Amino acid sequence: MPSEVRTIEVGYLTRVEGEGRMKVVARDGKVEEVVFSIFEPPRFFEAFLRGKHHSEAPDITARICGICPVAYQMSSVHAMEHAFGVSVEGPLRDLRMLLYCGEWIESHALHIYLLHAPDFLGYESGISLAQDHPDIVAMGLRLKKAGNEIVRVLGGREIHPVNVKVGGWYRLPTRAELDHLATVLDRVHDDAISTVALVATFPMPDVSRTLEWVSTRYPGEYPMLGKTVVSSAGLDIPVHEWNDWFVEEHVARSNALHSRIKTRGSYETGPTARFNLNSELLSPGAAAAAHQAGLTAPCTNPFQSIVVRAVETLHAVEAALQIIDGYRAPAAPAIQFVEKAGEGCGASEAPRGTLFHRYRLDAKAMITDAQIVPPTAQNQLSIEEDLRLVLEKHIAEPDDRLRTILEQSIRNYDPCISCATHFLELEVDRG
Repeated sequence: MPSEVRTIEVGYLTRVEGEGRMKVVARDGKVEEVVFSIFEPPRFFEAFLRGKHHSEAPDITARICGICPVAYQMSSVHAMEHAFGVSVEGPLRDLRMLLYCGEWIESHALHIYLLHAPDFLGYESGISLAQDHPDIVAMGLRLKKAGNEIVRVLGGREIHPVNVKVGGWYRLPTRAELDHLATVLDRVHDDAISTVALVATFPMPDVSRTLEWVSTRYPGEYPMLGKTVVSSAGLDIPVHEWNDWFVEEHVARSNALHSRIKTRGSYETGPTARFNLNSELLSPGAAAAAHQAGLTAPCTNPFQSIVVRAVETLHAVEAALQIIDGYRAPAAPAIQFVEKAGEGCGASEAPRGTLFHRYRLDAKAMITDAQIVPPTAQNQLSIEEDLRLVLEKHIAEPDDRLRTILEQSIRNYDPCISCATHFLELEVDRG
């Protein structure tokens, strides 16, 4: 009998940061090929940075992403400060953590409620979900608004903030502004708790996968602004040793570089990795909510990432309130330093994973070389491996069900998806 060949080709993945496609070929019920490729033309940000003064990097890199500009700014300033031998600690660092909390809250809320929840609940979009469950979507929008307000107050505006600088800040918030943020956060604290409880009830596809998880780490903190890079396989290095252990490679099928650990291969970064490596550092309320939801480390079901994101949202709310409560204004908005030639590296935790920056500076502190490694690029190989695993388990499903599973699988990583939910154009060729 002739073999049954089934080809599932996704010509255009919309609502992600970039343009991508996917192709799967199965023969006699077995997956033979899984290709996840990003074909968006190169954006050349690393080239744009060459010849710019180091002080321009935070504002330029913030334009790379409208959802997580804070992560780009923080990795950038950390790299510059490393090059100059500067360490920003105390209240100035606390304010950076507060700004980061705002980004996590708004980004996670957007993903959970408008992009991912409809997949689990059987809706085509957040809009259709809101028609039947307006209270659920309203809760997500309240959280997102609270996160945006933190970014606005600390960063100067909600999108592409402009108040971050190498060495600290251009302007410090007033006590009244911080008290306002505390009031905003108090109002959504119960929403954050309810979010964990809600997503824990979602029906989860039965998939389990153990791999190497990677995140940054800072002593005594759930990771946002990292000092070292750690993994579940024992990696524990300072950020500036990144290129000794990780490598980016060009593959013919994608315009985005693929990352891997040199001696071991693919890995995953993002909420699940952070939780699996650092769950004991969650805020008390977030730890209790995770326990109540039945979430334990290691979390090996990639579809449970939505639960981890909800736990991280609650953690960010509680961490922000703690920072505001203990904040005492420093003497100056930024510390002084001497510009010099050198090379610096920095990393921080974007909502969707570790973001690494490296810069080389000349004697006038002008950028001569730049390297930016975003989390979505790092996760490409892991996404392909997840898709293969999910398809092997569900290959007998009808086309509509496969489409749903594929959408959910990709969204588990929140690869900078910006809006809505239904983004796979599925074409099936049965031979």
